[in-house]
Parts: sequence; structure tokens; C-alpha cells
Amino acid sequence: MERFLFYSSLFVVLLMALSLYRAIAGPTPLDRILGGNAIGTKTTVLIIFIGIIFERVDMFVDIALAYAMLNFIAVIAASRYFHKKGREADFY
Repeated sequence: MERFLFYSSLFVVLLMALSLYRAIAGPTPLDRILGGNAIGTKTTVLIIFIGIIFERVDMFVDIALAYAMLNFIAVIAASRYFHKKGREADFY
């Protein structure tokens, strides 16, 4: 089971690296926001994996849910900011 969790975690970290590339090199702010959101989602999965490894899933699920909510709120706030910023640019 530990080997499965190790390889699963390694795969998730690899996917995070691809999302990091999209967050850094994204041609539009929307690509950057979505890359950051994907990194946050994968971090939530890694927190659950850590909970399984330490056999304290109940505690780590609470931490993962709080992190997921913060990630969601941050993405919504960034999306609204860039949406309003783009609308203001249309008037000038």
C-alpha cells in the first residue's frame, strides 16, 4: 500500500509541475488562474494522501477541505478582479 501511495503521490506532483507550467507561461490571465486552481486541487489530494500515510485521515480531511475552500474563494476573487479589470479597459 505504501508503494502505491508513493507512486500516486509522485504522479500527482508531476501533474502539479505541468499545471505550474500553465500558471507561469499561460498567455492569458485566465490560463494562470486555472493553473493555480489546478495546483490547489492537486495539493488537496496530496494532503489526503499524507493523512492515509499517517493513519489520521479524519484530521487531514478537515485540513484538505479547509484548503479546498480557500483555494475556491481565491480563484473566485481573482476571476472577479480580472473580469472587472477587463471591463474597465474596454471603456478607455
